[in-house]
Amino acid sequence: MTPDRENDHTNNNAGTWATIGSYDGVHLGHQFLIRTLVEESHQAGKPSTVVTFFPHPVKELRGLKGPYYLTTPEEKNQILTSLGVNSVLTLNFTHNLAIQSADSFIRILHNHIHFSCLLIGYDFRLGANRDGDIHTLSALGKELGYCVRAIEPFMKTEQPVSSSRIRELILAGDIRSANSLLGRPYSAGGAIIHGDARGRQIGMRTANLDIWPEKLLPGTGVYAAFAEMDNRRYPAVVNIGSRPTFYEKPSLQTVEAHLLDFDQEIYDQQMQLKFIQRIRPEKKFSGAEELMVQIKQDIQFTREVLTDEPKPTDLPA
Repeated sequence: MTPDRENDHTNNNAGTWATIGSYDGVHLGHQFLIRTLVEESHQAGKPSTVVTFFPHPVKELRGLKGPYYLTTPEEKNQILTSLGVNSVLTLNFTHNLAIQSADSFIRILHNHIHFSCLLIGYDFRLGANRDGDIHTLSALGKELGYCVRAIEPFMKTEQPVSSSRIRELILAGDIRSANSLLGRPYSAGGAIIHGDARGRQIGMRTANLDIWPEKLLPGTGVYAAFAEMDNRRYPAVVNIGSRPTFYEKPSLQTVEAHLLDFDQEIYDQQMQLKFIQRIRPEKKFSGAEELMVQIKQDIQFTREVLTDEPKPTDLPA
């Protein structure tokens, strides 16, 4: 077990209440469990700790390639902290950890953070053979001196909320549905980099984002979004795709944001996009003139979509 020491603040948390999980996306189901952990640990006069993993166990064990994560490790830690968690312990998910039994893992973890209560999801299992279910963990709890509580699933439209379901929705471009399960707009961000200046050439400047390659992006298409930069929020039209109007052969996928009513040089700055709704799929046009007609329609539709969105309390528009 190798903790990420940057996030390891558990040495002073004797008797902490803990939960264990990947928590990618920190969706409504995760939030329900985390809020229960925070509320009940505080009632008991104990701190709360989330034990999580990076890389994601499923991605490593199945050898999955390409974008997968709903949240970067930094985003996940920030959201967990905003929910009131006292400590986040991120474990490096290695081969040695993957082959560890549930019994061994729990004994080592308990020796490290001395948790007095463990909250888990209704279908939680851990260990090399997934033998660490509630019965195994409870038996270990009697020996080591901690309690175990299983939290019922958080239901949405008669189905449990899950990260895998959200990934499917995002890839399909169904951002509205994905956001309803996340409890917030899906986001992706990065540094603004130089592109091929196509937008500038047709009078429609765009910000090209350098996004973490492991971050799952919405399916190709045009989206209404908010762009956050320098503690300000701007309405934006975002294109995700290979720009088929200008390239005969498929090019690398790009993420370009056109900020409405904005005309400044912003290279090298950090920008976070919060996706609200897919406007249309990506399309090849006959040329720049036809594309500009469509872009103007996209901008008008984006204004209408974003006008009805709730305003954040922490960012000026």
